[in-house]
Amino acid sequence: MVKAVFAGSFDPPTYGHLNVIERASKLFDCVDVVISVNPDKKYMFSEEERYGMMKELLTKYENVELHKWNGLIVKYAEQVGAKVLVRGIRTQNDFLYEFDLALMNKALDANIETMFIPTDEEFAIVKSSSIKELAKFGGNISKMVPEVVEKALKEKIGNKE
Repeated sequence: MVKAVFAGSFDPPTYGHLNVIERASKLFDCVDVVISVNPDKKYMFSEEERYGMMKELLTKYENVELHKWNGLIVKYAEQVGAKVLVRGIRTQNDFLYEFDLALMNKALDANIETMFIPTDEEFAIVKSSSIKELAKFGGNISKMVPEVVEKALKEKIGNKE
């Protein structure tokens, strides 16, 4: 059985994230989606809010489990016996960043591979930070995030249109 890990802050979860999760779920026996918790990072949504949204969004995937982690993702993978770290790629800039990260993770544990999954073209511009900014100014984000996320964003920023 091959277990993979897809980690991220998911602040907020996007259709791009879900695209990578869906595709990874078809490639691996089990996918652990891991909400990264970094006390030094400022999030719009709390750990519990991000977990709640992701839990609701992942119910249709039988081989996907949701977890939280506050350390190196390689250590999480070692702990659960995962052999693959899945990373979503939207652009060349993502690739450059993720490639460096993959090399670092490989240096930490040579037994864990990184697999890049490019998002489908329609999600190439979907970026959590841009979505939050767009939502703050009342922009239409309905094609970028699921309804539960759109509602949570509007409530968080006080834009209840």
